[in-house]
Amino acid sequence: MNYQESISFLFSQLPMFHRVGKAAYKEGIGNIVELCKMLGNPQEKFKSVHIAGTNGKGSSSHYLAAIFQTAGYKTGLFTSPHLKDFRERIRINGQMIPEQEVIDFVAWMQKEAMHLQPSFFEMNVALAFHYFAKEKVDIAIIETGLGGRLDSTNILQPELSLITNIGLEHTDLLGDTIEKIAVEKAGIIKKDTPVVIGQWQSEIADDFIQKALKEKASIYFASKEISIKNPTQVVHENQLLLYGSVEFEWSNFEFISELPGIYQINNLPGVIKAVQILANKGWKLSIENIQEGLKNVISLTGIMGRWQKLCDKPLVFCDTGHNVDGIKEVLKQIQLLSFDQLHMVWGMVGDKDIDGILKQLPENAIYYFCKPNIERGLSPTLLKEKAEKYALKGMVFESVNEAYQAALKKAIPT
Repeated sequence: MNYQESISFLFSQLPMFHRVGKAAYKEGIGNIVELCKMLGNPQEKFKSVHIAGTNGKGSSSHYLAAIFQTAGYKTGLFTSPHLKDFRERIRINGQMIPEQEVIDFVAWMQKEAMHLQPSFFEMNVALAFHYFAKEKVDIAIIETGLGGRLDSTNILQPELSLITNIGLEHTDLLGDTIEKIAVEKAGIIKKDTPVVIGQWQSEIADDFIQKALKEKASIYFASKEISIKNPTQVVHENQLLLYGSVEFEWSNFEFISELPGIYQINNLPGVIKAVQILANKGWKLSIENIQEGLKNVISLTGIMGRWQKLCDKPLVFCDTGHNVDGIKEVLKQIQLLSFDQLHMVWGMVGDKDIDGILKQLPENAIYYFCKPNIERGLSPTLLKEKAEKYALKGMVFESVNEAYQAALKKAIPT
C-alpha cells in the first residue's frame, strides 16, 4: 500500500467530523485508551502541553511549539484539521510526519486494531502519539479536536493545560450555552497540573475555578495578568507583521509576530503565561525565546491560514475563521485595510450558525459563493439564497478555486 492508498484508507473509516459533522462524533475515550494500550501507551513516553478552546487554540499551539523550538527542544505538534496535506496535523520541529510513517501505521492498524472500529480522529491521535514517542520528542504541543472532556487527546497527563476561550460552537454536541461548553472544555484540567485560561469571561470563570479546585490544580487567568499594548500591523520588507509590547510582572518587552492578525492579542497572554509557568517548572525558556518564537512562528512551524496574505496585486488575505466569534475578528481585520472594493470568496459548511455569521457580513462587498470540497459543504446556491436575506449580493461557483479565480479577475484593474 502506498501513501495515497493509506490516506484513502484513513479517510474511508468511520466518517471524520471535518467531512460529515455530527455523524462522525464518537463520545467517550475508551477506544483511544485501548488503541494506545496496544501501541505500548506512547502518550506516557513524552512530556506535553494540552490546549483546548473555541478560537485561538491552533495559533496558540503553533506559538508554543515555535517558542520551544527556539529554546532548542525537539518539539512535537499535533493540530487539526489540515488545510492541504494530512501530514500537516503531525509535525516535529516544523517538519511534517514522513509518508512512510503513515504507511506503516495504517498497515499496523489494518492488521492489528480494526476490530476496535476506531474513528478517523482516534487514528490520528494514536499515530501522533506513537510517532512522538518513537522520535523521543522533548515535548509535544497537543491541540484537542472537539471539546475536551471526551476528546481523544484527553488521555494525556500534561505539564500544563491551556484553555484559550469559550464561544458557541458545536452546540449540538457540547451544549447550547457557553456555560455547558465551558464544562466540556474544562475537562482537560488535570489533578495537580497548572491550567492557564487565556481570556477572562466572567460568566464562566467560576466553572474553571471549581474544576481546578476539585483537581487541586493551580489556575491562572492570563488576560488579568498580562496586557498587550499598542498592537500595530506593519509592512516590513513586503511582509505584514504584528508589532506590540507586553506588560507583565515577569518582564516588559516588545514583540514582533509573524502571524499578523490583530486578533492574536487575544492569544498571546495565554501563551506567555504558559511559558512563564513552564519556565518556573524547570523548562529552559526565556523572554528571548518568546520573542524569537513569535517572530518566526510561520517559518518554524509551517502554520497557514491565519490572516495569511496570498497576493499583493490585488491584495488578498485568507483566514480560517469559521464561527461567529472568529468571523467578528476577521471583520475587524478587514476594517483596518484600505481598498476601493471588497471582494469576498465565501463558502460554509451546513452545521455552522449560518445566519449568525451571514448577518455580520458587510453589504457593500461583492460575494463569490462557493462550496468547500467536503461533504458538509453547503450548496453555494442555498448559501446565496440565505445571504440574500441579509442584502448580500454575489455569484455562485461550484468550487472554491473557480470562485477565487473569478474574484481575482474582477479585482485586478484593467
